[in-house]
Amino acid sequence: MAVKFIPGRGMYANAYVARGTILVDAGVTPMAIEAHRNTITHIILTHCHFDHIAYLPAIQKMTGAKICIHEADAEGLNNDNLSLAMHFGEHSPGIIPDIILEGGEVFDGYEILHTPGHTPGSICLYDRASEELISGDTVFSDGAFGRYDFPGGSRTVLSDSLHMLSTLKVGGLYPGHGIPARENGERFIKAAAALIQSVYG
Repeated sequence: MAVKFIPGRGMYANAYVARGTILVDAGVTPMAIEAHRNTITHIILTHCHFDHIAYLPAIQKMTGAKICIHEADAEGLNNDNLSLAMHFGEHSPGIIPDIILEGGEVFDGYEILHTPGHTPGSICLYDRASEELISGDTVFSDGAFGRYDFPGGSRTVLSDSLHMLSTLKVGGLYPGHGIPARENGERFIKAAAALIQSVYG
């Protein structure tokens, strides 16, 4: 199994260590990923919301990893409104990313898919060989999807992203919140795509 699940606590998001080299999201404490401090080379953020970036400065300092975020969400690392930091009584980390993503990049077998809607720069990571999808807050393993009523969110755009994801072969689905689905992930993605169309259309 290439993906290690590190559950988030309370309102904070899950993190994942993929192939030992990629940390996806930074809402968990540095202690939670301490065992991987010497192998993590990149911290890839699925989007800029505070529950996914809260411990970014400390984790980056511990690992020396390069911080990656989509260009449409990069400003959120320095903007309390875009990051929703005020909802947590905090401030954005004030970090400038090392790598600006556009979508299509590949890191150790994981392709960056731009899946806007929850935020303008939301991304997923997809490994076509293993059919694993790390989905951030775009889609969850219970057939639900992320909110689109925060700054920059869009139901229409999120619906398009879910439709795109529903065309992929997905076994393991690793969401930003909740428990991962180790198999049949595409079933939950298709359910979310249908739900946003039928209930929220």
